[in-house]
Amino acid sequence: MKKIISIFIIMFVSVNLFAQTNMIIRTTNGNTHSYPILEIDSVYYEETFPDCGTVTDYDGNTYQTVTIGTQCWMKNDLQVTHYPNGNAIPNITDNTTWGILTNNDTADAYCFYNNNSSTDYGALYTYAAAIGDNWQRDNDSQNSEGGQGVCPDGWHLPTDAEWTTLTNYLGGENVAGGKMKEIGTMHWSNPNIGADNSSGFSALPSGLRYNSGYFDGLGNDGYWWSATESTSDNAYYRFIDCHVTEVTNNNGTKAFGLSIRCIKD
Repeated sequence: MKKIISIFIIMFVSVNLFAQTNMIIRTTNGNTHSYPILEIDSVYYEETFPDCGTVTDYDGNTYQTVTIGTQCWMKNDLQVTHYPNGNAIPNITDNTTWGILTNNDTADAYCFYNNNSSTDYGALYTYAAAIGDNWQRDNDSQNSEGGQGVCPDGWHLPTDAEWTTLTNYLGGENVAGGKMKEIGTMHWSNPNIGADNSSGFSALPSGLRYNSGYFDGLGNDGYWWSATESTSDNAYYRFIDCHVTEVTNNNGTKAFGLSIRCIKD
């Protein structure tokens, strides 16, 4: 549950020119703290968001979570390199090799942007890798429409409808992007318009890998797969840009390398 702490700030200013002016902070548990005004650099309110615990993938990566409306989302992009049954996802680093991947449900591949895994960003996956059609456990194949896919147990690749539920809750596609983007320009390029992260989603601009094998968009754009096909060769994804507040619902070839955010079952 979200923990709310009310902060009452009282400033006592003495008419005595030699008296120290202090800021007094009193919290709801009755504790007070006094700070000399001259020693205070800045005052700000740091918001916390409700979560549903943490989740760990097969590789041991642990992800923070955030509850938005009735949904619980990972707060970070997925970076796992194995399916939940332990099978390795093919890591394709060569542009030419990536460029000959077919636009289907079986061309599994992942990579990191510019093949650099030492970043704050998650991995980029083909649609086939995202839906996890190539792995089985207990002879039970995964369902590519809203199924677990590459996500950890208890989580799944969000459908197009689940993405729409999220953006509707945040006020619609025209404004949801600003509410989902991380604040500032540590990761996002200027101007990062409208970014306030008021949802706690903390979206980062991880870019993409085109079906030609070339990378693009790091710092400017974020792209996230849905589990829903638009055609046999294409699937829906969500797109956020540093220049707008919108979340765009688009569809693209299944051989794109895009980010993944898992949602709790």
